[in-house]
Amino acid sequence: MKLNKKRLATAILTFFTGFGAMAQMPAEAPMPAPADYFLFPIKPGERNYLSGTMGEIRSNHFHGGLDIKTDQRVGLNVHAAADGYISRVKQSTYGYGNIIYVTHPNGLVTTYAHLLEFYKPLADHMLQQQYEKQTFELELFPEPGQFPVKRGDVIGLSGNTGGSGGPHLHFEIRDKDDRLYNPLRYTFKEVIDTTPPDIYSIGIAPLNIHSRVNNAFERAELRTKKVGNNYTLTDTVFAHGLLGLELQTIDRLDGAANKNGTQEVTLFVNGEQLYNHYIDRVPFELSRQVSQHINYGQYRRRGSTFQKAFVDHGNDLPLYKANGSDGRLKVQPDSVYQVKLLARDSYNNTSSLSFTVKGQKPAFTQTRSAAVKKPSINYEILGNVLRINAADTSATPKNIELFVGGEELMLVPSYVHNSVAVGLYDLRAGLPDSMRFCGLSTSFGLEQLVPPAQAFQFRNNYLKLSFDEQSLYDTLYLQTSLENGVFTIGDYFTPLHKAMKVTLRTDTTGIDKSKAAVYFLGTGRGRGFTGGKWEGNTITFYTKNMGKFKVMEDTKAPSIRLISKSRNGISFRISDDLSGLNSYNAWIDGKWILMKYEHKQATIWSEKLDKNIPLSGEFILKVKDNTGNEAVYTTRI
Repeated sequence: MKLNKKRLATAILTFFTGFGAMAQMPAEAPMPAPADYFLFPIKPGERNYLSGTMGEIRSNHFHGGLDIKTDQRVGLNVHAAADGYISRVKQSTYGYGNIIYVTHPNGLVTTYAHLLEFYKPLADHMLQQQYEKQTFELELFPEPGQFPVKRGDVIGLSGNTGGSGGPHLHFEIRDKDDRLYNPLRYTFKEVIDTTPPDIYSIGIAPLNIHSRVNNAFERAELRTKKVGNNYTLTDTVFAHGLLGLELQTIDRLDGAANKNGTQEVTLFVNGEQLYNHYIDRVPFELSRQVSQHINYGQYRRRGSTFQKAFVDHGNDLPLYKANGSDGRLKVQPDSVYQVKLLARDSYNNTSSLSFTVKGQKPAFTQTRSAAVKKPSINYEILGNVLRINAADTSATPKNIELFVGGEELMLVPSYVHNSVAVGLYDLRAGLPDSMRFCGLSTSFGLEQLVPPAQAFQFRNNYLKLSFDEQSLYDTLYLQTSLENGVFTIGDYFTPLHKAMKVTLRTDTTGIDKSKAAVYFLGTGRGRGFTGGKWEGNTITFYTKNMGKFKVMEDTKAPSIRLISKSRNGISFRISDDLSGLNSYNAWIDGKWILMKYEHKQATIWSEKLDKNIPLSGEFILKVKDNTGNEAVYTTRI
């Protein structure tokens, strides 16, 4: 393959510039409080079960604490884990729902989320403030002496509010810097775990153009075989070059079928530790970097969670202990590597996966397939490498014509598998315009190499992108398109850390811009309201997603349906079919009345400030969506 060496050198320099020193810390720091400091917050002294543990992989964050089961119901007493004072309290229909933060004398903070109710003094104070501020969604920061608590005090009732998927208590331990600690480090006797983690699969990914896994430039995913309490692979792996290992592992606790997070992964090669991660002390503001801790593309495509056993570019999480290669395995020809991966849970139950990697120099191989009936060509981008797959019926592999900046390059296939010739090209040598094979031509649409770790702007005739210096984890080979009103920016499988600013230029003929906004389309039929600010025929918004966007109008008001009404209270079901609900307010005889909202049931209901005064008079409910459409419901009580 012909490369422009000057262009490649410049690209490589750009690629590596901007990465700061990787945060490296010991795998397990000293505990910030004695092991018996905290009381278990649900049924202390009794056997408890967990549905979630610290470090589980969620869509855009690590799970930050424990999900404690509450007998599949709401209303269990929630106890303060230690002496302290309520320093923060919030009521919301999303996220943590109803949550209490308790600050302790040693500076640690415990949180109690998804509550059904706060204990009475706090609940009364919250209700008073909601009426004063005329809002349901409210966050307060009480003074240290305002709501003191003692270890074991009942501070609320367990519930299912906010973003929870069922009744439970979400319990966290944080420090003053909002770093999340693993609560199970405090060895609560209420939770029993003698079950080691499960190891399902190993992923082996080539990390540069010279890498191969079983003589192919593609990620291999291999199922494990359990032998006793440990795991192995049925075959030896033949490989070459720089590789990244990924582990699919979950943990189970005794007496529960839930798939929980595995706390620690360690990689040994020929008896030497190459890498370790221990999920603890996760900075709240960096939790989104879970996207680089895992194989994000596999998670988005299939929902499978493969944790990387190396520190990837742009990952600043302080969870790792790795050698100078950040855990990457460099395989030399004719060498043998005994690989062992350990998965350990919070109770030190450990499973191991052992297998052999043999170094094998890349060689041209060719296999045929009768299934290939006519030529075809496609491509994919893997890291910095453009991989071209050219299918052909001929016995002799043909070269692929690649056009880069007006130059024609003849790309010689690296190997042929089932009549598909694979050609590899390093994109840092210059972005190709198009390719040709057996009379078939394809344009790439690669518009810009966007470097990570620096602010960068890109524009064409239908959009403008502004990347923050922390938007990208790694180099982005940008592709955009506009087709039938759908703007495509990169792809759904590329993660962003910080938001990018996007300005779309669109035809506004016949559009009511007061009702039009940007929606994120994802991969299915969902439409997520993103918003945007209009200026002429452009609309600007911020997003942490790459993929498809469309400007759409919402001219339909929300729907309101009465559920029940009496002098004690009134309730409704409310919904909106596109932009989503923005606000809701109610009055009775002209006086504002609190309406509580639970989005999972799409239900709102009244709560009186004075429970002794019956509702009486004209009741008015107004509900607005995110584009200002308003629905009004009027009745008499």
